[in-house]
Amino acid sequence: MIKKNIVFIIVTAFLCFYKGTAQGGAQKKMQSRKTAVFSNVIYNGDDRIYNENPLKSDEFYTPVLQGCYPDPAITRKGDDYYMVCSSFAMFPGVPIFHSKDLVNWTDLGGILNNVSEFNPHDTGISAGVYAPGITYNPHNDTFYMIVTAFSGGLGNIIVKTKDPMKGWGSPIKLDFGGIDPSIFFDDNGKSYVVHNDAPDKGKELYEGHRVIKIWEYDLNTDKVIPGTDKIIVDGGVDLSKKPIWIEAPHLYKKDGKYYLMCAEGGTGDNHSEVIFSSDNPKGPFKPSSNNPILTQRYFPKDRTNKADWAGHADLIQGPDNKYYGIFLGIRPNNQNRVNTGRETFILPVDWSGDFPVFENGLIPLQPKLKMPAGATNKTGKDGFFPNGNFTFTENFTSKKLDYRWIGLRGPRENFISQTKKGLEITPFEVNIKEVKPTSTLFYRQQHNTFSFTATVDYKPQSERDLAGIVCLQNERFNYVFGITKKGDDTFILLQRTEKGQSKIIAGSKIKITNSLRLQVKATGDSYEFSYAANGIDFENLGGVVSGDILSTNIAGGFTGALIGLYATSANDAHP
Repeated sequence: MIKKNIVFIIVTAFLCFYKGTAQGGAQKKMQSRKTAVFSNVIYNGDDRIYNENPLKSDEFYTPVLQGCYPDPAITRKGDDYYMVCSSFAMFPGVPIFHSKDLVNWTDLGGILNNVSEFNPHDTGISAGVYAPGITYNPHNDTFYMIVTAFSGGLGNIIVKTKDPMKGWGSPIKLDFGGIDPSIFFDDNGKSYVVHNDAPDKGKELYEGHRVIKIWEYDLNTDKVIPGTDKIIVDGGVDLSKKPIWIEAPHLYKKDGKYYLMCAEGGTGDNHSEVIFSSDNPKGPFKPSSNNPILTQRYFPKDRTNKADWAGHADLIQGPDNKYYGIFLGIRPNNQNRVNTGRETFILPVDWSGDFPVFENGLIPLQPKLKMPAGATNKTGKDGFFPNGNFTFTENFTSKKLDYRWIGLRGPRENFISQTKKGLEITPFEVNIKEVKPTSTLFYRQQHNTFSFTATVDYKPQSERDLAGIVCLQNERFNYVFGITKKGDDTFILLQRTEKGQSKIIAGSKIKITNSLRLQVKATGDSYEFSYAANGIDFENLGGVVSGDILSTNIAGGFTGALIGLYATSANDAHP
């Protein structure tokens, strides 16, 4: 017994020593990594469409959220409007915005901001969470956000709050499949969830055949009620025409009738919004004879100032008691490629007849709208989210980092710290091409013509170290523009990765005596990467390169291009 105790003590002491040594080694290894300090970041958007269409005093621009803010949903409590969008593997999940007038929006950050509850650490950039719904329930004065999560085995989840300004509760896992859920609260107190799903087993008629299901929802237990599910739309407006991807359903009630609005045609060239009505929330639902009520699919592909892919919409009554619809759309570049991703647009809606119709939603979309009565355009001022052409300057001196800066697959706080010199990034031993959290602080590309300039203070210690700017569509399609070492020499290089295969476009030996200024500029599909050793005189590296790999057309997926302040200690880009 004594021998056993002595052995136990020796083993325990050894394990404690080993653990302490290992932890100390890990800490020293982390401390030995060369940090990069970024400062004086300037993003400038300069799209021709805004220069040619200046606003009058009673106008505002659509899209209201430029860049990758797709799949919008909206709700209202009194004078307060809350809007959410998809975020995929960006972190935090499900960005949320607040407005009083549908024109001026304040960024409130992300709803799913607790990595212990939502952790997309091992998901591709187009996974994570998407197609949220948000609804205010006046019966219990509670907001509900419901979404599909493709990470951590979550599936469909719902979160609640009494006040979206003060944060949200923990995710509650829901027991049903499919995607694109939204929740509806009837005026009699009953609750329902509608979502996209596959047809019943053995009843799929063609590829893209989907259905819309409804469930009764128990507010006391926050569960769908088993056995209450029912298919209320099979295929779409006309099953005989083999419609594809009926999805993104939203249920409304007006003048005693129920309305079911859905996207149809897939989130691309054939995208549209359609609507059905019924006297009962569980159907039968009859499609409007005027479907689609919103689409851009009928117009010439080469039209100027093209906005396209309109659909995936939600409706709300505005402050002027007029209805409005928010929806996703895209603004392709001069090569008809989608680099800025799917954005959040808005249009007034005419609901004077039996069915709502998006005003001017069946003609080519225009960039400007009349503001709701009483609204004043303050976008880009007083803390409101900007749109149109604008300049965003970041010196990282504010105590609260702007919510437009995001992480990928994990919290930005895990690798950043704000110092007197600027934003310090402690690099992960992770490469931008890995499906892991990266030590990159990202900003969405919001214009087809833009420049993004940053100062970096960085001296790599080995060829495994790199810091600079990354332009990323996903882990397999991106540009890395950064500083690294080869032997005793320091290099700046430009690496292009396509389909996961990387090649060095250009490299140059440099001597760093002070901070370096890095810049990426795009004019449509043409991107240029430049650096200034003296902070003023920029020198191009690699000439003009194509932004093709930063488009969803080439790279696939559902996101828009991101521009990142990047540092890594697992660099594989060598001159």
